[in-house]
Amino acid sequence: MKSMIVKTLALLAVAGSLSACESMSTSQRNTATGAVVGGVAGNLIGGDTGSTLGGAALGGVIGSQVR
Repeated sequence: MKSMIVKTLALLAVAGSLSACESMSTSQRNTATGAVVGGVAGNLIGGDTGSTLGGAALGGVIGSQVR
């Protein structure tokens, strides 16, 4: 349970820091945020490196398509 709380707080910290990047376009911010969220979700679901990388890749693709 403690591990999940730490991961959630890390996700919120990264998402907050990404939202402060004013020089990035909206598409770039969405891609980066999607990759972070997807990577964390993949790690939580699969628990291994492959799941993390797959989640990050899928999240980045989905994030780049959000307008």
